Amino acid sequence: MRIIGKSILIIAFVVSLAWFSALTSCQVNQGGGGGDDNRYRYILDSWEDIIIPPSGTADAWITIRGGDTGGYSPSGNTYYVAPNGSDDHPGSPAEPWATPAYGASQLQPGDMLVILGNKPGEVPILAGRDDLSCALDISGVSYLRLENLEICSDGGAWFREGIQAYSGPLSHIVLQDLYIHNVDEMGIDIADADDIEIINCRICYCGFGSIGGPEGAQGGWRNVLINGCTLSYSGHYYRGEDRLGPYDRPDGFGIEPSSGPIEIKNTLSEHNRGDGLDSKADNTYIHECIVANNSCDGVKLWGGGSKVENCLIYGRGDGDTSTTPWSAVVIGTEENGASFELVNNTIDDFVGNNYIMHVQYDTPTIPIDLTIKNTIFCSRGENAPIYLAEGVNFSINYNLFYFPNSEYVLIDDDQAFYDYSRVGELGAGNLYGDPRFVCPAFGGAGDYHLLEDSPAIDAGTPDGAPSRDLDGISRPRSEGYDIGAYER
Repeated sequence: MRIIGKSILIIAFVVSLAWFSALTSCQVNQGGGGGDDNRYRYILDSWEDIIIPPSGTADAWITIRGGDTGGYSPSGNTYYVAPNGSDDHPGSPAEPWATPAYGASQLQPGDMLVILGNKPGEVPILAGRDDLSCALDISGVSYLRLENLEICSDGGAWFREGIQAYSGPLSHIVLQDLYIHNVDEMGIDIADADDIEIINCRICYCGFGSIGGPEGAQGGWRNVLINGCTLSYSGHYYRGEDRLGPYDRPDGFGIEPSSGPIEIKNTLSEHNRGDGLDSKADNTYIHECIVANNSCDGVKLWGGGSKVENCLIYGRGDGDTSTTPWSAVVIGTEENGASFELVNNTIDDFVGNNYIMHVQYDTPTIPIDLTIKNTIFCSRGENAPIYLAEGVNFSINYNLFYFPNSEYVLIDDDQAFYDYSRVGELGAGNLYGDPRFVCPAFGGAGDYHLLEDSPAIDAGTPDGAPSRDLDGISRPRSEGYDIGAYER
């Protein structure tokens, strides 16, 4: 246990309407999933119901879409599945098929399958029962789009995963506008993937985690973009109830060692009973994200070449004040000479009695490079400084620290102790003082914009600062660049 001794008013402006919708849409769905919804549900209760699409080609993708055609003009044919269909039909608009699994099995490269509901434009529900392993198994598939579908348990029936792909590597996949919730294990479970985009997806109330997977055999996750998603309330659902299942620390995002790169942007990860965002991939870039009120670690980085920028991280413990070994930010690697960056972030912690951030705690002699600038560290709990192991070669400049209930701000390998009066010795431009947030929070939504008298205003460096803030506002707005994720 890493205990010291030894040692959102929600955002007023966001980058896009799609992201704003994602930020606010997983707040109340704690029930069984789909049972009280009047929309049509395709019941999945045997292995024959699992949708196993074929691969497309670079010039002729396979598309499976719910509700309508989405305005696409596929290179091949468009087929339909509908509540009044029959698998003996040809799959035409007038004579649609009945089951999504059968429809998917008939596709050729370039084709699109449209899964309809009872009403025009209605997003259908794929509702699982009988402990079925998943709704879609896309193992080994390439050149595939899955769009505009809702996947969940059928009213609390046992149902394991939304999308599964761990018996063969994926490549060239787009998962867009999916709503996956109330499943017993993973929302999206992938081992090996190269070139995958997960766009505007809501993945909530999963027993094991929103997005993750087992260790890959062919490089793990590579060339991955997660954009505009909500990855929340993992561990708040298991087998029909709002409870933690048998899985240890269910994360919003958690992947095993991978080659990367991984980009996570415009994404909310909150109220998970594990970590918010936990990436073991090299070259992970997390930016314009909110990681809030997760029970365990906020952001955890394991792979070199990784960066966190323009992010808000707060609420470790999710309202529980119990002393724990978790931290708002964790960096730890076995890679000699790995580099990590934190730029223009706002990091707030209430619980205390542990490090707000620790770097190389478990591998203290392995040398790494750490750059921190234009970042606010506000540690309001007792005895909760930053810890840097002896192998950390750090550049810490133009940051604002506020640790009113800790004797020290930073401990460098338990040998150099920096209190509030010594933060200037860490590097140029470092300040100590109350950042003056509009409304900090613990367990609920906070507003971490700066009040007009904040010492963070105009106190940052333009060197390497992002051109926009977490709200999408251009930097700088006045005479200088502000410290933190928000520009006032």
